[in-house]
Parts: sequence; C-alpha cells; structure tokens
Amino acid sequence: MAETPHKAGFVSIVGKPNVGKSTLMNALVGEKLSIITSKAQTTRHRIMGILNGEHFQLVYSDTPGIIKPQYALHESMMGFVRTSLEDADVILFVTDIYEKHDEEEVIKRLQHAEVPVLVLINKIDQATAEDVRDKMIYWQEKMSPTEVLPISALHGTNLEHLFDRILHYMPAHPAYFPKDELTDKPERFFVSEIIREKILLNYKKEIPYSCEVVIEEFKEEEDIIRIRAEISVERKSQKGIVIGHKGEMLKKVGTQARVDMEEFFGKKIFLDLYVRVNENWRTDQRLLRRFGYNE
Repeated sequence: MAETPHKAGFVSIVGKPNVGKSTLMNALVGEKLSIITSKAQTTRHRIMGILNGEHFQLVYSDTPGIIKPQYALHESMMGFVRTSLEDADVILFVTDIYEKHDEEEVIKRLQHAEVPVLVLINKIDQATAEDVRDKMIYWQEKMSPTEVLPISALHGTNLEHLFDRILHYMPAHPAYFPKDELTDKPERFFVSEIIREKILLNYKKEIPYSCEVVIEEFKEEEDIIRIRAEISVERKSQKGIVIGHKGEMLKKVGTQARVDMEEFFGKKIFLDLYVRVNENWRTDQRLLRRFGYNE
C-alpha cells in the first residue's frame, strides 16, 4: 500500500479591511492568534498560524487589510501583504457577502497569481440563498478564480470543506516548522497584541490608530510573568486621553489585558503600563523599525 505523501505549504489570507480575515484564521487554526475588533485596520502585521496533522502542515498568514497607503506605517503593512502573496501556495481572498464592489486594490494583486486563488464569500449567515448565489456568480465572472466558496468564519459554516480544498491544492513537501509550533511569532508579540486589542475596544476615533505597543520587559518566573509595556501615542493630548481621569482608562485597559494574558499563558501576570509621546511615529522610519515594521 502506497504511503500517504506529506503535504505542506503557505496559505495567504487576503482582502479588504473588516471582511473577517482574522476570524477566519483563528477558526482554521483553532486558536486565537489574531486580534478581532469591529474597527478596520486592526491587523498591522503578517501573523502566521500553523495547523499540523500527521500528513500535513498548513501555514496560514493573516495579513493587514489591503488599502491605499497614507502613512509610512501603511506602506509597511502593505509590504507584509506583498511578502505573503509571494510566499503563497494557496491564496484565500476573503470578501464580505455585502461588500460593495470596490475591491480593485485587492483584485489587481491577484490577477497574475500563479497559485490557486479561492474566493471566500464570508458572513453568509446574514444573507439569503439567492444573495449568496448571485455573489458567487459575480465573483466567478469578475475574476475566474480557481474556486468560489461561501462560508461563515464566525459560525464555522463550510470550513471543513474549505480545509479539504486547501489540502487538495497543497504540494507534497516536508514540514517547514517543527510539528509542535503554533505560530512564528514570539510570546512578546502576543502580549503587545492583547494590549492593542484592548486599546481598540476602549477608545474611539483616531486614538486606537495613533497607538503602538512595545514590550519593554518580559520576565518569566516560576509562578508569575512580569511585563512592562510602553504605549506610544503621537501627541501629548492623546496621552491624556489614553491615561484618562486619575488613570482610570489606562487601569481599565491593563485589567482587561491582564485577564486575557493569564488565560493565554496559564500563569499570574503582573502588568505595568505607561504612555509615551513619540510624535508622528506613523511616518518615522526609525520608530517604525523599533516597533517591528519595515523588517
């Protein structure tokens, strides 16, 4: 009896902001690796989630939503998308069932793809069967992709079938990472993302987009992890808003983040947060490098 070949490869999840890419990646990997909020541009980095099986290894990449860059930060974010597409063995193009047809920025990047492109129509739980059918026809005619699949990342609808189709297109290849690895990112990265998620959830307007989180200290002891984190803002007025009256807002963010970190690490967390003004960091190449962009 022939031995089952081992398959391995890279799966890039791309699309416009807020169409459910991070929800999909977390569902496919089975772990919360990407932060999820209702705000656009929540994901700033390329985040890899690794799904391992006896005869396969799928390396998923959640990428920032594709936009026209306005800052050096945006340029760096789109650089992560380009790299992800260059590495891909399969591309998952995620679109919202009710997304208006203004996806040209995404389509331009996929027209010359030399690997299978699966168009995923997400959030079908909110639509009628007729809406779904019409959207499938639209995307088939618009792009002539390898396949068009309706899904609900939030409710898990059709994700088993999607997994089967991804595996079908994967090349035979040894594992790229050790089989016990879940992601390519270090623990510090997920600590900073948890804090950034709480900032996105607790502040309005421009504040979340003007904040970046840097882990200054991560010290793991036997029964506790001690973390010191800097929240960078662009203006002094923003610092006051982030801290809040008598420090109440910063304390709220810290408390919420600590709860999630203790669940993530399974240990008690001591978290020390402070806020620093780094003027116009989104356009400062030196600071962007310090924050892990432009790598």
